[in-house]
Amino acid sequence: MELNIPEVVEEIRTLFERYEQALIDKDVEVLDATFWNSPLTIRAAIHENGYGFDEIHAHRVRRPPGPGIKLARRRVVITTFGRDLATVHLEFDMRGRDMPARQSQTWVRFPDVGWKVVLAQVSVTESTPAY
Repeated sequence: MELNIPEVVEEIRTLFERYEQALIDKDVEVLDATFWNSPLTIRAAIHENGYGFDEIHAHRVRRPPGPGIKLARRRVVITTFGRDLATVHLEFDMRGRDMPARQSQTWVRFPDVGWKVVLAQVSVTESTPAY
């Protein structure tokens, strides 16, 4: 298996940036299009746990728009495994809190619908790990 094929990394980076902008804009259509429409999709975040696409969508509709600006990023790591599996890990400064937050996503390329997030998680920590 080939890791980090440059054009695959770039595909994921573009999709990830589109998703991040959709969070800021509360573009529910793009947010929904990013996630696999399946009861097996999971998004666990600070104020929500969505088990299945329908729960994730319901939260998207209820939540307010994002902060209006991109969050201060500390680090983004994209790793691709072949041409059909990728992970994204973002470490950023949480608004209003003196602590870092993290967002991780697992992306799968499906033959019929393309790249979709199948698992996402957002968390806040009290300290930054040593790398």
